[in-house]
Amino acid sequence: MSKALERDLIVGLDIGTSMVKAVVGEILPDGDISIVGVGEHKSRGMEKGGVNDLNLVVQSVRSAMEQMELMADCHVSSVFMSISGRHVQCQNETGMVPINNQEVTQDDVDNVIHAARSVPMPAERKLLHVLAQEFNIDVQEGIKNPIGMSGVRMTASAHIITCADDMAKNMVKCIENCDLIVDKTIFSALASSYAVLTEDEKELGVCVADIGGGTVDIVMYTDGAIRHTAVIPLGGNQITGDIAKIFRTPMNNAEQIKVNYACALKDMVSMEETIEVPSVGGRPSRGMSRHTLAEVIEPRYHEVLEIAYEQIKASGLEDQIAAGLVITGGTAKMEGAVEFAEEVFQMPVRVGKPHSVKGLAEYVDDPSYATAVGLLQYGKQDSNNKKASPKSDDDSMLKRIQSWFKGEF
Repeated sequence: MSKALERDLIVGLDIGTSMVKAVVGEILPDGDISIVGVGEHKSRGMEKGGVNDLNLVVQSVRSAMEQMELMADCHVSSVFMSISGRHVQCQNETGMVPINNQEVTQDDVDNVIHAARSVPMPAERKLLHVLAQEFNIDVQEGIKNPIGMSGVRMTASAHIITCADDMAKNMVKCIENCDLIVDKTIFSALASSYAVLTEDEKELGVCVADIGGGTVDIVMYTDGAIRHTAVIPLGGNQITGDIAKIFRTPMNNAEQIKVNYACALKDMVSMEETIEVPSVGGRPSRGMSRHTLAEVIEPRYHEVLEIAYEQIKASGLEDQIAAGLVITGGTAKMEGAVEFAEEVFQMPVRVGKPHSVKGLAEYVDDPSYATAVGLLQYGKQDSNNKKASPKSDDDSMLKRIQSWFKGEF
């Protein structure tokens, strides 16, 4: 088998509440990503984005990784991993430093971002991301890239995403028990936004709602920068549970019924259309109106969308997302989801699928692969940043430390 390092491969691992999805991509000479392997397995041991049975999660991850490696004919040793759950929190902070030598350098940018992130944080919290929003130099505001500009003092605003340290450690432990290394842990909705959004949408203002099995992950952009992130502990599994209880069918069958026949809006379903519903305990299957199924699903889907809408209104950015809403994740595929979301949010809505990838792109042309493909995009950018600013050079490190002290004190 070929080795990942020889082919410049990168792996995204999305451990969701319903499914584990692993995608391996090769970074081509032109910088594009070519999908070379995909693996998925039913997720067991996860609930609302958190681990509740470590051994079951390990088995699910191994199965997905083995399938992916077999397709790609490779063996990988590290992954970029997603994380979600209601423990994920965000805050916006600012930092200020004097500009050394009257011209902004990369060191100055690093220093001001460090100042922005230097806020007291409880010991039980883990820092996931510090995302620059914009820079101000003296009286000039709203600067995207300050390097090379002249000034005396620079301030920066940054969006900080944190998670519960114990929750992150449990996820990492699952990966390590599969003999893998975690390159980086990335918030799920952030990864999804890398895969499904265009630059125009980010500039105009857009909200991504990644509707998974156990959570709805939200990320909001305005003026090209992230302003708000949130996680809602509701998702498609609640719909599956309603189907199982009301129609008295096993959970596995309820999930299949949801995937194959569910519609978010009952008005879109004919009264005459019928489906077969398996029974429990060996009883014979029953015929059921698909319209009745939609009547069961609509209130729950409405609840999910309403809570997401309340989160958007609470952010204070509702009037700034002119590009509307992009829904992604497995539950976004349901028939009528776009029409229902447009009705609830009163804004344009589209389903987000991964784009800008080559190779086996048809395997990931699905909203449920948004996070996994986004992890590849994030990993490629992270790799480029490391190449652009190597940290192994002793002289460079000394210079950065000296510059940090000058900027901080």
